[in-house]
Amino acid sequence: MSSNTKILIFKAKELIYTIIFVVLGILLLLLLLFMFLPDKAEQPLPEVTETAAYIPGVYSSTVQLGESTLDVQVTVDSNRICDVSIVNLNETVTTMYPLLTPALEEINSQLPDIESVDELTGSADSQYTSVILIQAIKNALEPAIPESE
Repeated sequence: MSSNTKILIFKAKELIYTIIFVVLGILLLLLLLFMFLPDKAEQPLPEVTETAAYIPGVYSSTVQLGESTLDVQVTVDSNRICDVSIVNLNETVTTMYPLLTPALEEINSQLPDIESVDELTGSADSQYTSVILIQAIKNALEPAIPESE
């Protein structure tokens, strides 16, 4: 009778690596299950009533630049600032203060991304002009903020 006995020889190094990879695979599967399966004890979130951040409307503030007076108009809806503009801007003022228009454009470009006036920043090129405009916006928005009950 001939016996067909097969002898398998494993190197200890390969056996250890295989065990480590199997354990890591099991841990990864468990981690994925715990992360993506819904929690049965999870309670529904309470409804949050959203309060209006502003009273919708157009508000204005006056800025004194040298001998010129400018009106900064701020348009708001109930949740955000929509637009900031300067009403009586003439050619003399834009000549004397050339950074006024770019600073206003920079502020208007930030409006969709912010939630509060305090998040507005001015560029390094027109930081002082931006500070004046941001302060005028804050002054204009004082009557737009609803009183807390």
